[in-house]
Amino acid sequence: MLDKHLIAKTAPEANKKNVILWKNYRVTVLGERLFRLERSERKKFRDGATLSVWFRNMPPQSFTATENEGALEVKTAGATLLIRENRGDCGIVLRGETEEKPICNDGNLLGTYRTLDECDGDLYIRTGKKIRPDYGVCSKTGIAVYDDSGSETLNRNGEIEKEYADGTDEYIFAYGKDYRGAVKALYMICGTVPLVPRFALGNWWSRYFEYTDEEYLTLLNRFKERGIPLSVATVDMDWHYSVHLDEQKKITESGKNTEFYGGASGWTGYSWNKDLFPDYKKFLRLVKAEGLKITLNLHPADGVRWFEDMYAEMAEAVGADAASGEQIKFDIFDPKFANAYFSVLHKPYEKDGVDFWWIDWQQGKAAGKLGIDPLWALNHYHYLDNAKNFREPLILSRYAGVGSHRYPLGFSGDTVITWRTLKYLPYFTATASNIGYGWWSHDIGGHMQGEHNGELFLRHAQFGVFSPINRYHSTSAPTLTKEPWFYKNGTGALLEEQMKLRHKLLPFLYTCAYKANKNAEMLIEPTYYYHPDCKEAYEYGNEYYFGGALLVAPVVTPEEKDGFARVKAWLPAGRWTDIFTGDVYEISNANGEEKTLLRTLESIPVLAKSGTILPLSEAKGNGTPNPGTLTVKIFDGNGEYEMYEDARAENRDGEFFTKFIARETTTESGETIQSLCITSSGDGGVIPSGRKIRLQFVNAEKGNIALKIGGKEAAAEKIYADCVTLCIDFKPGETYEIAVTHRRESKFDAWKKRAEKILTGCDGTNAVIITANRKLQELKNENEAALFFVYRSKLPEVVVERLMETF
Repeated sequence: MLDKHLIAKTAPEANKKNVILWKNYRVTVLGERLFRLERSERKKFRDGATLSVWFRNMPPQSFTATENEGALEVKTAGATLLIRENRGDCGIVLRGETEEKPICNDGNLLGTYRTLDECDGDLYIRTGKKIRPDYGVCSKTGIAVYDDSGSETLNRNGEIEKEYADGTDEYIFAYGKDYRGAVKALYMICGTVPLVPRFALGNWWSRYFEYTDEEYLTLLNRFKERGIPLSVATVDMDWHYSVHLDEQKKITESGKNTEFYGGASGWTGYSWNKDLFPDYKKFLRLVKAEGLKITLNLHPADGVRWFEDMYAEMAEAVGADAASGEQIKFDIFDPKFANAYFSVLHKPYEKDGVDFWWIDWQQGKAAGKLGIDPLWALNHYHYLDNAKNFREPLILSRYAGVGSHRYPLGFSGDTVITWRTLKYLPYFTATASNIGYGWWSHDIGGHMQGEHNGELFLRHAQFGVFSPINRYHSTSAPTLTKEPWFYKNGTGALLEEQMKLRHKLLPFLYTCAYKANKNAEMLIEPTYYYHPDCKEAYEYGNEYYFGGALLVAPVVTPEEKDGFARVKAWLPAGRWTDIFTGDVYEISNANGEEKTLLRTLESIPVLAKSGTILPLSEAKGNGTPNPGTLTVKIFDGNGEYEMYEDARAENRDGEFFTKFIARETTTESGETIQSLCITSSGDGGVIPSGRKIRLQFVNAEKGNIALKIGGKEAAAEKIYADCVTLCIDFKPGETYEIAVTHRRESKFDAWKKRAEKILTGCDGTNAVIITANRKLQELKNENEAALFFVYRSKLPEVVVERLMETF
């Protein structure tokens, strides 16, 4: 029997009050818009958990079930399900509609896919075929179907049984355009996504390379000297004997390169390579002393062989004859093997300093006594085992089907280093939200082949900052690495800035992780989650919302000869401010507007909607601590934001919430008052004492500041900067009220100010630029501006294009 901690808690049997039997069907009402539909000619239905679905024991639901004209009509407040003898004739009517729709996946917005291994974008390079993500639970028709018929059974002892549905076993999601509602329903039956550890959201260093301990520690020191923060150190498969295994262990020479002994492949290993790490415990201690978490790579397919340090102990645990030297075959489905696999092979290394494991399963979809895909079992048991000793469990592994969101993080595999790959990743990552899989980790910069191109890597790194996990990785070629300092002509410096920015975003990122756990709000979501009635939201697949507040449109094509890359983006109605350039886009069309956004190498379009509140950490160095100093950017408008912090990293309880409420009003004299109220609750011991918060009112260049603390007027520590900025000494439980009064410029006056900055920084003939700037001051309206700059200014075409971008 499996060890207790490897047995997941499930509640698979449905409440009988929610079940209807009719002909060869069993219908279970799981929610007013969620139904389970089983069909079995033998009327044999399963009540046990599957690998995907664990929870069906819902409270009694409100519904009616009546038979009418040879059909079963199941009606809830959210939908009417119509069951007919022929499954293909079944239908459903959504709330507020009259049309009966078929129960199928027409219009499905798709979910995600097992791996992008050996993919150039969405193209598998071995076959030339395109990958197609599996179905998700969101659909343009409002109806999505998850077919669980082929999912194995997870029994009460936590073991996997090769038992399937006797017929069909489907879940019908009738959520219309409430896409997040559909994902919440998926979590309700499968289990929610865990709160991802804060450390996972920083910068990861990873490389498939034969580092010695001294080389790895020297590398970490190079990052430290440059002030580039890291949070996770990955050691790929060369931590154990691998590439030179045969010669190091004299396998062939001793006549043991046979099936009986397990061969000489170096992919699988559990003994530290003492040629590279003569004192691995010291190495782990030194890495931990740098403030980093540690993960090691695993390829477990070859089991445990005679040369491993723990072979004898493993043989005793599974009842094998250690004296024979016979390979102990990998079989994660065998409870005896699974228990020993963790207790003998992994737990000792966790005591030595390993925090979690990177399960790099690439050896097919059939293994062990059951002859089925072991990937799900590896993810499931590894995550449960990691949770035994760690308050913040984590794994890194490939996607194993519906329900895999329970085991973050996802490793997308070995991609080709091309623009095509970069172009596909934003769509692939956002679309995965449709199956609740919000924590993909890509090889930032790509893994192999392709081209060594500084611009491509930089654009990939910029996407990495605004992706779920920022893990730099590459294959083993000596010249293929991701250290920023190897990239010249300013690219390396920009790469360093991206890594620093990622750690600045940690307060925002960790709050997003909390929201994912509590509210099913993914860090990255497609734009149609927020604008389901706008057709354009479905057409711009590379664009996505980041944390619900930032609209990100990554640069996925090279810059043109004029030095600018171009991104075609759709901007929804409202006021948007680019957090890097300061460009403001005011979109009045209710259906939004297409814009071509021009960007140099320094940034990609990241637009904050009106009312956004963006917290940034000012902490330096490795690790991901709750910061002593915060910068909070406030973008004019009405908005609310609650920042989450906790003490889980210190292995103790304690949560702390800081709430920001922004309101914008206009006085009779036409002045704008941007107010901000800051309150907090929870365990103040979670945050560093003496915290300072620097408040930046991004859209107010100048203005008067009024500050109240605890309802009493106080002097504001004004900071001279590009926008109204002040600093407060923050105390938990105190209330801070700030009001910034400023006169917002007209759209045209703001454009003129922006235009002068563009002219100041552009390339061209000085006489032409000076004349254009002089004329700019005389212009009275947009029509005059367009006429002059487009037809008469003689400025380079790209400068004109940039000037007209925010019109």
